[in-house]
Amino acid sequence: MGYRALADLLVAIHLLFIVYVVFGGLFALRRGWAAYVHVPVAAYGLLIEIFGWICPLTPLENRLRLAADRQGYAGGFIEHYIMPLVYPPGLTRDAQYVLGGLVLAANIVIYALVIAVRRRRSR
Repeated sequence: MGYRALADLLVAIHLLFIVYVVFGGLFALRRGWAAYVHVPVAAYGLLIEIFGWICPLTPLENRLRLAADRQGYAGGFIEHYIMPLVYPPGLTRDAQYVLGGLVLAANIVIYALVIAVRRRRSR
């Protein structure tokens, strides 16, 4: 597998991680144990946004892209359509705070729903 393909795969994994951070709590509606996995993952994602940390996937993906460029690969679907979802243009610290707040709010709503459903089921 070439460097470009590995970088594309890593971007797809990165996108799935982001989707899981935001919506992974929904798995806890069916499987209560999923909250034990999701809460730490969501907290980590939230901390990355709030403190401006760099996700460890980003430098690895950048290294793979550099290695691929040396081999002459041109841009493709992943770079044009998925990359802007993972790395939005014009992302500022204020925007990261807003995104972090939205992630937190979404998870509060999801877990309020999880708790309500669990209470209803236990009656």
